[in-house]
Amino acid sequence: MGRTHVDDLSFLADFQHLNILLQQTEEFRQILLFDNFFPTQDYIDMRHVLTLLRAQGTFIEQEELLDLKSSLGAIFSAVDFFQEKREGKYPALEKLCKNIILNKNLIKQIDRILDDKGAIRDGASPELQNIRKEKISKERAILGRIRQALISSKEQGFTEENVESTIRDGRLVIPVLTAYKRQVQGLIHDESASGRITYIEPAAAFELNNEIRDLINAEKREIVKILTHFTDLLRPDIDILIESYHFLGLMDFIRAKAAFAVDIGGIKPIFHDKTVIDWIDAIHPLLLISHRKQCKSLVPLTVALNEKERILVISGPNAGGKSICLKTIGLLQYMWQCGLLIPMKENSMIGIFEKLFIDIGDQQSLENDLSTYSSHLLNMKYFMENSDKKTLFLIDEFGTGTEPNLGGAIAEAVLENLNAKKVFGVVTTHYANLKSLPDRNDGIVNGAMLFDMKELKPTFKLRTGKPGSSFAFEIATKIGFPKQILEIAKEKSGLKQVDFDQQLQQLDIEKEKIEEGRKRLAIADEFLTEMIGKYTKRHNQLEQSCRDTLHQAKLEARQIVSKANQLIENTIREIRESQAEKERTKELRQIIYDFKKEIQTDPVEEFFIEQPSSGFSKKKITARKVEPAKKQDAIIDHSPIQIGDFVRLKGATTVGKISELKGKQALIAFDSVSMRMEIDRLEKIKNWTPATKQAKGYAGVMKDINERKSQFSTILDLRGMRAEDALTMVDKYIDEAVLLSIKDVRILHGKGNGILRTMIRRLLAQNTSVVHFEDESIETGGAGITLVRLD
Repeated sequence: MGRTHVDDLSFLADFQHLNILLQQTEEFRQILLFDNFFPTQDYIDMRHVLTLLRAQGTFIEQEELLDLKSSLGAIFSAVDFFQEKREGKYPALEKLCKNIILNKNLIKQIDRILDDKGAIRDGASPELQNIRKEKISKERAILGRIRQALISSKEQGFTEENVESTIRDGRLVIPVLTAYKRQVQGLIHDESASGRITYIEPAAAFELNNEIRDLINAEKREIVKILTHFTDLLRPDIDILIESYHFLGLMDFIRAKAAFAVDIGGIKPIFHDKTVIDWIDAIHPLLLISHRKQCKSLVPLTVALNEKERILVISGPNAGGKSICLKTIGLLQYMWQCGLLIPMKENSMIGIFEKLFIDIGDQQSLENDLSTYSSHLLNMKYFMENSDKKTLFLIDEFGTGTEPNLGGAIAEAVLENLNAKKVFGVVTTHYANLKSLPDRNDGIVNGAMLFDMKELKPTFKLRTGKPGSSFAFEIATKIGFPKQILEIAKEKSGLKQVDFDQQLQQLDIEKEKIEEGRKRLAIADEFLTEMIGKYTKRHNQLEQSCRDTLHQAKLEARQIVSKANQLIENTIREIRESQAEKERTKELRQIIYDFKKEIQTDPVEEFFIEQPSSGFSKKKITARKVEPAKKQDAIIDHSPIQIGDFVRLKGATTVGKISELKGKQALIAFDSVSMRMEIDRLEKIKNWTPATKQAKGYAGVMKDINERKSQFSTILDLRGMRAEDALTMVDKYIDEAVLLSIKDVRILHGKGNGILRTMIRRLLAQNTSVVHFEDESIETGGAGITLVRLD
């Protein structure tokens, strides 16, 4: 059904109708990319069968009923997809379903008749159920009698010991040695190829087999009766069903267009109801398919035609891409006006033309007595007579086929005539008079296919505004053409022509250099803006971090002083209670006082942070200086363990302090954690000085971040992974990229059925750190890679 619609594809000039067709295809492209739950099988055309069933007394065949069930299931699923599950999400496609009226009771009736394998159910009717039960009963009886006959035959030696009953002509038989076939009563059905074995249906089973044959015939009659009854129920809905199959065929066609668009990177650019071409990175689809098979890159085309510059005159070297440029414009415009999506950037603009005239290739005809140039002239005549301001014409190698001066003059006159009619068009040429035509006529613009002077090869890039050179002498030099001949040719061509070509070359070179310089400046400016933004952000973060650190340090210092005061008071109380000497008490007070003073007079470090303002003024920040902890070598002390000793678990490195001894167990304090363990599992550490907690400096943090950033890959390969594992990996990967301030990453998931790609994009859509995501360019992976831009 879909193929019929493809055969009916035609050029449309009705903007409203064309826009609807394109929107339908674009919506289905979105389904294939991001939804992908639309039914994709059982697109069976039942229209011919349904048409035949209109006649009374006809009935649907069992195989046709199975096809009807499958295809109706596809239609119901398609309608449910738009009307129930996604109402309002795809309006253009949903509109196609509005006139589809479905009798879902038909599916229930078919399910009552057929099972999942397409066989008629026993319960399709009470009569059929009784027939099959009786048939099964008689088949069992036959098996019993055949088994008895086989055993008897074996006992009498008429049959070999290792054989079993078999089937011949649809009936159960026993293999009997031919020498004894007269000894066994029954009907002979067959014999072996050697004639040694004869296959006999025993007489005891003969009558039962005949009864089963009658039951089989009765079963067939009952099935026909069931199918006839169903067809009678179906007949009133045949017209509605045929319309539903038209809908299914249309869905198949639209889906095919969308699938082709996905394959070639086709999209729906900005569509205007006027004559305009403003395409960015347009690609010839057939060239894309060919180059993709050969793993070759493709140079996209950027071209613009508008009211001020309607006719583009393209010049440049041979094999430089002029004809491909012309054909790309013609093919994409024709595809678009046939309702197909086309490969270019989404911000491109495309219009609509009522006529498309083409003159490409050699159309000479011996039958019509037409030479190459005569056929071109006839085409030019037709173009001039039938063109208007809504016409697009394409002419390749304009003016060739006759004497250059005369051919160029005629071509110039034709182009001026078409320009006067406000016609849009693209021509390719090597003629100098056509290259100079835009200087004297508004509406005509030059275009050049660029040429790499260093490599002496075409770049296949189009640049508008200036004409191109044919680079005939340069190409001849590259292929090793005799220099002497080239010098003679230069003299014969005249200095004026050579100078003209050299000036064109120099202009191209200068413009290319300026363009490269402009691009470098733009990149540098963008980089500088980004770096200033990062610097400002990090400066603010660092300043806030310093403030937070100082605040936290003050709080901790106050806590330490408070604890120290409490320690002093507790110590004094204990001294008094123990009636210690006054001198000793004084010494303890002095020790605690010195400890307190040491905490309060910790050295500070002053450092500066540059602020991104004019002149980069410096702001002074004061923070507590943290001395790095010195690594100590543990010395084992074999003396008995006592309270206050430093110990560690044998074989471990973490050191703790004994705070309590009870029997064979000790309570050890490791910083803020206390553990009780056996004493014989511990070893005493001699002269151990406990280390203070160290704060990690900003430089250390930045060093860690820089190291992680240098090891971070901007491509995440998920091919072959399960969906659940892949989504977990993507989540962690995005978090790390945001932490390291990485803006662009690529997720390689492959194409396949698109399920993993869809799930990953749903996850990305929910991540607030993701600004934008899209397919990678077709040349570097297309739909198999998702390009992600992060905040």
